[in-house]
Amino acid sequence: MKTQKTKTQYICQECGHACPKWQGQCPACQSWNTLLSEVVPVTPSKGAPRVVTQAVALNEVSLDESVRRLSGIAEFDRILGGGLIPGQVVLVGGDPGIGKSTILLQAANALAAADAPLLYVSGEESLAQTKLRAQRLQVDNPNILLMAATDIRAILEEVARVKPFAVVIDSIQVMYDSEYPSSPGSVTQVRECAAQLVRFAKEHNVAVLIVGHVTKTGAIAGPRVVEHLVDTVLYFEGERHNIYRILRAVKNRFGSTDEIGVFEMTGRGLIEVPNPSAIFLAQRQTQRSGSAVGTAIEGTRPLLIEVQALVASSPFGMPARKAVGVDANRITLLLAVLEKRVGIHVNTQDVFVSLAGGIKLTEPGLDLACVAAIASSFYDRPVPDDTVVIGEVGLGGEVRAVSQIERRVMESKRLGFAQCILPAHNLKSFREKGKAQLQWQGVKLVGCEDVRAALQALLGTDAVNAER
Repeated sequence: MKTQKTKTQYICQECGHACPKWQGQCPACQSWNTLLSEVVPVTPSKGAPRVVTQAVALNEVSLDESVRRLSGIAEFDRILGGGLIPGQVVLVGGDPGIGKSTILLQAANALAAADAPLLYVSGEESLAQTKLRAQRLQVDNPNILLMAATDIRAILEEVARVKPFAVVIDSIQVMYDSEYPSSPGSVTQVRECAAQLVRFAKEHNVAVLIVGHVTKTGAIAGPRVVEHLVDTVLYFEGERHNIYRILRAVKNRFGSTDEIGVFEMTGRGLIEVPNPSAIFLAQRQTQRSGSAVGTAIEGTRPLLIEVQALVASSPFGMPARKAVGVDANRITLLLAVLEKRVGIHVNTQDVFVSLAGGIKLTEPGLDLACVAAIASSFYDRPVPDDTVVIGEVGLGGEVRAVSQIERRVMESKRLGFAQCILPAHNLKSFREKGKAQLQWQGVKLVGCEDVRAALQALLGTDAVNAER
């Protein structure tokens, strides 16, 4: 009997780079002590099957948006770009227990139909456990087919027999191919199983939704070798002990990226939050120093976020600089601008900045709101409660223009804010050049050229110009 040839490779558990011999540091991602040995068979590459056998002119390709199928969860459908497309491969990543399996089982309730059922493959739970979870979520669609298996070849055979519209793989870490001797969850198994699912989805026009657990380093399945294979990558954000979850699209070939959906975790599953701005501002206290409301654009959605700051005397020689939800390096940069351009000396002060609600944002349009919150805490003067602060701050202290300013102002008006502090350059969008103040849709707009002018409009000229 002919034995199969094998070889030993050392594969990085972070980036998936393969090395012929062991090294202390991965040459690709520079991580230390991440190379593990795996025995893989020596087989010639089979390549991906041909889906299109003949070239087609670009103007002859037809697009039919009606093929999208809705999941019944508006937030989930919007992140996908309007629904699930046949042949689309979606990777849903996040920490264990954050709600990945929950939202996919809830979406399966509407995706499954009599003419095209949905196959839910559970590799971590038995059929009875999956049934109990479905009862808790009130999912009772008879067109949902359950399968408890981890052999990827047996799963694909069942998919070919059932011919479902979509397949849910929960999760990719426990799937394995017997052709490869490495254990499930290893780099080789995760990569090969995902590749087989992608090839099958494109060849048979079956949508595949894959659950991927995030490791302690923040990578899906250890290495991030799955993301480039799939069409859409969704990440769950939020603490397990917080009732709110944020689902973010970081890659989408069939829709816009950086879209987010906000959900509330309840005893009956995830409930979509159609107005996240109101949720983030629900517990905001009025007439408190160190608080300012800013705006951010996530995909196509404007969000109003409360920025909180605390400036206090430091008992140590090295003052603390802490940031939650925003980039700590960005806060250090803004503190330097305040000290140089405005004269706010915080070299002996501890500075803490946080975004309320547990959301994480990197948009520069929140710069001016962070500056306003820090200055408000420093001077112990509250920012007006009916004011939204918008703008990016440059190193010269100038307030730079931001994108989609009209959508930000409209969201501010919808939530009852009467005034917006924004970059002077953005006033051109409202066709009122040369004016320092104007009204638009009932909202008072105040344009500011630099940080000092913005703080004077928010906190008063006497506070900003006073020596401290």
